[in-house]
Amino acid sequence: MALGAMFAALRHRNYRIWAAAGFVSVIGTWMQVLGVNWYVLARTGSATSMGLAVLLQALPTLVLSVWGGALADRLPARPLLIVAQAAHAALAAGLAVVAVTGAGGLPAIYAISLVTGAVSAIEGPVMGRWCSTLVDRESLGNALALGSLTNSAGRILGMSVGAVVVAAVGPGLLFAINSASFVAVVAALFAVREVERHTGEPAAADAGPADRSIRAGFRYLLRQPVVLVALALSFVLGSLGRNYQVTMAAMSDGPLGGGASGYGFLSTVFAVGTVLGALVAARRRELGYGVLVAAGLLASGLQIVAGLAPGTLSFAAVILPVAAAAVIIDTTVGARAQLDTEYAMRGRVLAALAVTGAVSAAVGAPLLGWLAEHVGPRQTLVLAGTVTAVATVVAGIALDRLRERRLRRRLTLVLAAPVVHPVRRAAATAARVVRPASAAVGAARPAPAPRTAGLPGTAPTALSHPSPVVPRPGTGRLRASRTAQDCAACAPHRSGRRARSSGATRSPAAHRVGCPAA
Repeated sequence: MALGAMFAALRHRNYRIWAAAGFVSVIGTWMQVLGVNWYVLARTGSATSMGLAVLLQALPTLVLSVWGGALADRLPARPLLIVAQAAHAALAAGLAVVAVTGAGGLPAIYAISLVTGAVSAIEGPVMGRWCSTLVDRESLGNALALGSLTNSAGRILGMSVGAVVVAAVGPGLLFAINSASFVAVVAALFAVREVERHTGEPAAADAGPADRSIRAGFRYLLRQPVVLVALALSFVLGSLGRNYQVTMAAMSDGPLGGGASGYGFLSTVFAVGTVLGALVAARRRELGYGVLVAAGLLASGLQIVAGLAPGTLSFAAVILPVAAAAVIIDTTVGARAQLDTEYAMRGRVLAALAVTGAVSAAVGAPLLGWLAEHVGPRQTLVLAGTVTAVATVVAGIALDRLRERRLRRRLTLVLAAPVVHPVRRAAATAARVVRPASAAVGAARPAPAPRTAGLPGTAPTALSHPSPVVPRPGTGRLRASRTAQDCAACAPHRSGRRARSSGATRSPAAHRVGCPAA
């Protein structure tokens, strides 16, 4: 694919404005994540306390995302997003005040983290639905891939710059920078042209309030088995194959012996892999379910290999494509969840996707940590990779059946092609070689003697007869007859009768001219 096609979504003016503002906001967001983690760790010296702050930000997603989805399908997105950005800016400013003055201490940090998570949970589906209207349907997958690229690049830049700032000044400046970054998002919201948005099919005029309820969203999702299978596969891959922050730390601290420096190196490699995965996803013209299954199998197989890696470098070499596959999986699931559902239900479907991601993280991280502690990091990776590989195969079979066995037909064609095509080529070559020789022999051979039945010393000679083509009844196919039995004009020749009035036998050429089947 050409470089221009890789960035096809940037042809839309609204998306260009939004992508630039989103990149600034992502940098500020990851700066704040680093600042909160550093502040809590510096105050308590406990990684468990740091994990509590992260949990408080993720917990509201399980409860409030469905409400955010209902609001996204019911209310205009622009006012909701402006209010959400203002709330984020105020909360980040509050963190800056706590970090500089010490007022409130850790309880204030935890409370602000909880409220920030609640705002993000409601904002997420609204933001997803809004972003899907900035490009046309054909460019939606590319826009989501570029969004993953923006998030990955912003994460790397935000964490890198944030580490320098927090060491030199402290976390307060990081919170202030994040607060200011939301100004860019609000400005982009006002700069987007409403007439250039792709809002899809308008809701029915007679749609009642129940059609926009949370319950209606669940009922609709239950009638979409293909999307449900994709979400289930996303949950398995996310819980057992995505929480690499846990398994990388266990491997670095255990079998690999890399320690904290090794863990930081692996985290950097993983972040680079996410950027590469976003670029690969952006190059795809279409992100279909075949891509999802292929990426799931690739990530699962490489996860098993990662558990067998002897050293840090070999582990990093495997982690890089695993991270790329993870981004492709996320982007594909997000694209199909929006493209294969009705526009009026898109917010609630995105809410279900957000809940799936939150539950997979909440279930998978402690499960993988427990397995790494009691079974071993290597065994955990191998076991989890095996389970995700089996789940991917099962999901692939289910998706194939639900989508009229398209994958089976493609596999059949692919497997048959290497055998059929050489045979056909060999047959065509042989025909070209043999045909001229046969024609030359036929030209030199004298005309066949007339068949004289009953005369002594003569042998009956078969008349040359073209194979008539007769349609097979009921199928429309053609069948070639190898004898002249179906030719009514040849009946005198089949019985051996001669035209005594002329004293000559009908020649093969004359037969071919007069034969109605020739």
